[in-house]
Amino acid sequence: MQKSDMLRRSGGDIAAALALLSRISLPNAPMRGAGAAWAYPVAGAVIGLIGGLAGMAALWGGLPSALAALSALAAQVIVTGAMHEDGLADTADGLWGGWTRAQRLEIMKDSHIGAYGVVALILSLSARWSALWLMFQIDASWAMAAIVTAGAVSRAAIPALMWALPHARGAGLSHGTGRPNARIVGTGAALALALALLLVGWSAIPAALWAAALVFGASLLLRSKIGGQTGDTLGAVQQVTEIAVLLSIIA
Repeated sequence: MQKSDMLRRSGGDIAAALALLSRISLPNAPMRGAGAAWAYPVAGAVIGLIGGLAGMAALWGGLPSALAALSALAAQVIVTGAMHEDGLADTADGLWGGWTRAQRLEIMKDSHIGAYGVVALILSLSARWSALWLMFQIDASWAMAAIVTAGAVSRAAIPALMWALPHARGAGLSHGTGRPNARIVGTGAALALALALLLVGWSAIPAALWAAALVFGASLLLRSKIGGQTGDTLGAVQQVTEIAVLLSIIA
């Protein structure tokens, strides 16, 4: 493959990743399915950058660090259409609201939100906001780097879980996207780690280890509860991994 073709395909994969994981509208974005999964960390970095810029703008506008953190968090929720938050809520409701595999999958498919989902969202948003607040209080540029890092590393967790587990149901967003191979997963993970090292230095190593541990733990839990992964569970793992990365960088 010629260099120009490789660049064109890489650009197409990044556009496809952004179209799938965010509300960013790109003209003629191709639908490459799991083949573009290596670019999910790039999409995550872009989403994190938008959030970080929103937080910096709030600080430049004279708002306190607490509201800068809220601005950064809100920008990320808006740009993704809250798709990962929705997945977290549905996963919490399904995994702990049903007694059988079929019940859990049916609950996760339901558009209504239950008590487990509400609690999961409250805890998740509170954890992310608290972490960002601390970071903006300490150093705004460091907060920006951490947000971009968390966005990239947490999106690298998505293809890893897609590769580790079969589809739990025969339809849905995850099933339609397909499953990446080990090379695609490894490329995405290496890209996320390289970006994290560039932005936050050696703090990237424990963050990456936490991310890997969470993907491994999630794969065991999901295999036991529903026999595989769905689009909702991928969103849930992204959310939990993002929190872990932010807290790891703070620590």
